Amino acid sequence: MQKEKLIPGVTKLYVRIPVNRIGVLIGEEGKVKKELEKRTQTKILVNSNDGTVVIEPETPYVPPINLLKAKEVVRAIGLGFNPEKAFKLLEDDYVLIVIDLKQYVGDSPNHLTRIKGRIIGEKGKARRTLEEMTGTYISVYDTYVAIIGDYESATVAREAIEMLVQGRQHSTVYRYLDKMVYGLKKRRMLSLWRDKNI
Repeated sequence: MQKEKLIPGVTKLYVRIPVNRIGVLIGEEGKVKKELEKRTQTKILVNSNDGTVVIEPETPYVPPINLLKAKEVVRAIGLGFNPEKAFKLLEDDYVLIVIDLKQYVGDSPNHLTRIKGRIIGEKGKARRTLEEMTGTYISVYDTYVAIIGDYESATVAREAIEMLVQGRQHSTVYRYLDKMVYGLKKRRMLSLWRDKNI
């Protein structure tokens, strides 16, 4: 019996990443790129001159979701994550959320530096606290803040970062996170309990 083709013709996805992140995407002796291709059944072509990355299916039978996942991993590496963290996006419940700081504070380098400083904190303390409280990974790169985590946790982390961007005090944001994360855990425990008792 012939397999049903999932992709009519050949679908390609394009994504552009900073040229200085190409080395990270390719990895030592091409390890990272090969691993991503293997796990998503894709072919990844990288243009080292302008940072364009083309993602194609290995065969016509590769599910389109694989290409989308490969694209998200490439985007995450382009946004400053190391490959190990970016590969989390291959798991079903992980998402990548990207905040463009320029949408909040405009193009002024001074404003951007100040806001990034608030999110990162002294010696990276604020960012680490946000990551630990929400169970997410956070990268502050160029004019972007990127978050990797399960959908609910990543959404909570984004709300906390937006509060910092709007000038709320760190203590206020941490209190908010405490409340939100507690609520999340409670809901998850409850649904686990329900599943067991059905």
